[in-house]
Amino acid sequence: MAKVELKKPIVEEIAGNVKDAQSVVLVDYRGLTVEQDTQLRKQLREAGIIYKVYKNTMMNFAFKGTDLESLAPLLEGPSAIAVSKEDATAPARVLAKFAKTAPALELKGGVVEGVFYDANGMADIAKIPSREELLSKLLGSIQSPIANFARVMNQLAEKGGASACEAPAKEEAPSEEAAPAAEAAEAAPAETPAE
Repeated sequence: MAKVELKKPIVEEIAGNVKDAQSVVLVDYRGLTVEQDTQLRKQLREAGIIYKVYKNTMMNFAFKGTDLESLAPLLEGPSAIAVSKEDATAPARVLAKFAKTAPALELKGGVVEGVFYDANGMADIAKIPSREELLSKLLGSIQSPIANFARVMNQLAEKGGASACEAPAKEEAPSEEAAPAAEAAEAAPAETPAE
């Protein structure tokens, strides 16, 4: 078998992994211990992210003619690839979080929804919450006014309903008989003291 025939299945595997991917992130994993690498792979797997180490030439062949071709200049030195087909920010988020405990892990760059980002851009994307977090925040902001309204209605019911709340409001208003007397007092000229 020729070398090209041996490499073709690897290139096809990479192309299959990155096809329809929401995001693809390249990292330099040099300096990670075996234990750190194992922990990283476990965290990525739990997040539904494909993480593999391939030769740069194989990735370069697989990226040709796709949105990922912009990653070619980053394919220097040892490179691993993290791919997510579901959550566009997940690889950057998991890798950046792990890099805080293992500084040897370095994000090189990536492509998120067809747009290339360098290492700084990937660090910014890592700060974006997951889809589930954003949905829960949205749901919380929608539920908050409803919960407040329900709490007020419950307090009204405990006090005896709306009729109990209206009675004090009527007592505070000045009576109709007192209003003309107040107007007359304002209209009358003030008496000046006799000299």
